[in-house]
Amino acid sequence: MSRFLIFLCLFLQIFSFCLSNSLSNVREENRGDNPFGVLAFLSWNHTWNSFKYPKKDLEKAVGLLKELGVSFVRIDFYWQDIEPQKGKFDFSKYDHIVKLLSENNIKILAILDYCADWAGKSWNSPPDNLDDFVNFARKVVQRYKDKIKYWEVWNEPDSRIYWQPQDEMKTYLKLLKKTYKAIKEIDPSAKILLGGLTSGGYYALKRIYEMGGKNCFDIVNIHPFVNPLKKDCIRRIKILCKNIKKLMEKFGDKEKKIWITEIGCPGVKKPSKENTWWFGRSLTESEQAEFLKKVFTEIPKLEFVDKVFWAFFRDCKKHFNTGVDFFGLIRWDFSRKKAFKIYKKCIFDWEKQKHKKRAKRKGKY
Repeated sequence: MSRFLIFLCLFLQIFSFCLSNSLSNVREENRGDNPFGVLAFLSWNHTWNSFKYPKKDLEKAVGLLKELGVSFVRIDFYWQDIEPQKGKFDFSKYDHIVKLLSENNIKILAILDYCADWAGKSWNSPPDNLDDFVNFARKVVQRYKDKIKYWEVWNEPDSRIYWQPQDEMKTYLKLLKKTYKAIKEIDPSAKILLGGLTSGGYYALKRIYEMGGKNCFDIVNIHPFVNPLKKDCIRRIKILCKNIKKLMEKFGDKEKKIWITEIGCPGVKKPSKENTWWFGRSLTESEQAEFLKKVFTEIPKLEFVDKVFWAFFRDCKKHFNTGVDFFGLIRWDFSRKKAFKIYKKCIFDWEKQKHKKRAKRKGKY
């Protein structure tokens, strides 16, 4: 081998190492800047979810989240967990989760949900006294205000599954107004998200605006699930997002951003009648990865969509008893699916491109 080739090989190795190290540093310093998130259920440690994340598995899960490179993790802060009896609070589980994520430079979108057993008719009903929920929210925000800046009030309040009875968002808006005011009094810098709205959220958001709720949230939050097996699936997501943006503009709210805090599909080893989901046949793990790549390549290009969260991080264990159990990027046994690797590459490519743009502006390229 000539001296020139030896020199060239050494140069390329050094350049590759420096670029990789530089990108790694950028990832750690600016992780919160990237638009990628995941719904992780890290607080699930109950009989009804097969004790999904006992304390011993949390470090393993957070290690994989760090490897993945997402900027945000969306997790439930269950009222029943934190205040199992009125006035008696237990933050031990959430202290540990918040500490682990903070130590790994992963930001938290905290969902304040659902109804505590003592406070209402059922877990998915509004509390009999809305101020009980507001007091719970106040206690949580006061405790974590230095570590958590993004708060979501309930999940899918426009769905009969998560809010009963449905009343065209009237009671939810009352709860949102009170909770928004309480959080802002404690931390004016906090950002409050609408509870993720289903089916693109158009009609629920329209009702909120019509009832004067424009100043009760900082970020619009939607869950635009589509059938990934349809050729125009990405176009459908874009249309849903654009329709929401037009609605926001109509009500003088164009400056706010949209977050998609749930989008996903199953990825199974072999589709069957037992693992179908809302849209019919489940996708194979390869098909799931292909859809994910389309979502995270195309949707962040919409300048008014600020964050996109994949649902879910990890498969469930017969929780839904449908294909929804297989939405994960990793399997129940923590092994990585193809979707995990593709998502990781999407994040790396996005950060690499951003790093190049920054370097170019500084005259390094």
